[in-house]
Amino acid sequence: MTPVGRGRAPGTGRPGWVTAGLGVALAGVVGLHRAIPNSLGRVGSLVESFLPWSGVVVALLFVVALVRRSGVGLVALLLPVAVWVQAFGGLLLPGPSPDTGARELVVVQHNVSDENPDPAGTARALVAAGGDLIALEEVVVPALAVYEDVLGADYPHHVVHGTVGLWSKYPITEERLVDIRPRAFEEGWNRGLRAVVRTPYGDVAAYVAHLPSVRVGAGGLASSPRDESARMLGDAVRGEEVGGVILMGDLNGTVDDRGLEPLTSQLNVAERGFAFSYPAGLPLARIDQVLARSATVGHIRTLPATGSDHLPVTARVTLNPPQVSGRFAP
Repeated sequence: MTPVGRGRAPGTGRPGWVTAGLGVALAGVVGLHRAIPNSLGRVGSLVESFLPWSGVVVALLFVVALVRRSGVGLVALLLPVAVWVQAFGGLLLPGPSPDTGARELVVVQHNVSDENPDPAGTARALVAAGGDLIALEEVVVPALAVYEDVLGADYPHHVVHGTVGLWSKYPITEERLVDIRPRAFEEGWNRGLRAVVRTPYGDVAAYVAHLPSVRVGAGGLASSPRDESARMLGDAVRGEEVGGVILMGDLNGTVDDRGLEPLTSQLNVAERGFAFSYPAGLPLARIDQVLARSATVGHIRTLPATGSDHLPVTARVTLNPPQVSGRFAP
């Protein structure tokens, strides 16, 4: 009598079905991630923070299926591949060539770190990126004069509120603090600003924000202050009268994270590029964002490391045609 398990064709045993089951489950996680509950430890947001890396898991499952010569596994894995490509495949496409006739602004976003040992070198690196706007977070008082001095020659217009700042090649006609302080935080916590920039294409409302940090622990993802701050920022953007809006900042969340839905539900996200920006030594997620309204955020990419624990990101923002008087259509 042939022992159980022998004489089977390669790939027809249980391992093939296990691989197939894992593949189907992974497709469900990627395609239906909004159905994952967030009530306990914000598991949904935690999963969404690393969704693009599900592609690596699919690749590993393919290797397993090939090694085991599992036809069932290989066929089943076509499902998570299709779901992942639908969700993230477009980000892999190269960005279009710059259009000299486009209504385009190049923006640079960087959390420079309050412990940056070389603010002058960081500022020079950002100038070299050639942006029209530079948004900075964690601008502490000892380093502020350095940033003002190095950036000032190329960016004569700037505004700083609390620890966030905006440097612009074009005139800033309005500016104010944007209150995104969670209720539990102490007075003086200022991490949001709004400025109206008079660009060659009309007025643009530029927002710079640094949302509260999140922590991952035994209880899951601690993101309540970040989520509250995102809702406050979303309310401010929703009430913005200038049609064209660009939001730059360290949002401490990815664009897939439902905690940022008050922003991503009304602003366009980058169409090309992953631009994982944090942590700088081993970037796992893009929490430094460029979002826009009445505009398209094209290719987003990281810049070389500075003295910060974040990588800078830069993006091309193409503004919609103006409606009236230099204002942009909503």
